[in-house]
Amino acid sequence: MYLTAEKKRELFKKYGQSETDTGSPEGQVALFTQRINHLTEHLKKNRKDFSTERALVNMVGKRKRILNYLKDKDIERYRAIISELGIRK
Repeated sequence: MYLTAEKKRELFKKYGQSETDTGSPEGQVALFTQRINHLTEHLKKNRKDFSTERALVNMVGKRKRILNYLKDKDIERYRAIISELGIRK
């Protein structure tokens, strides 16, 4: 698989509060961003893969909801994760 357990731990260590903190909004946004980037590259090669396209749209929606939650709770953490990951809204 493209995203191994070690890569996930590195993501959560870098963006979350620890390796095992999988519930923090920053860690979840980082994980969704990684998966979204992977699926985007896949869809560039396979234009007619509609099930993957639907999964990608759902994932973008989930990431957006988490970012909205983070923006409402703590705007500074929201701005930090947006700038670190290069996400624009």
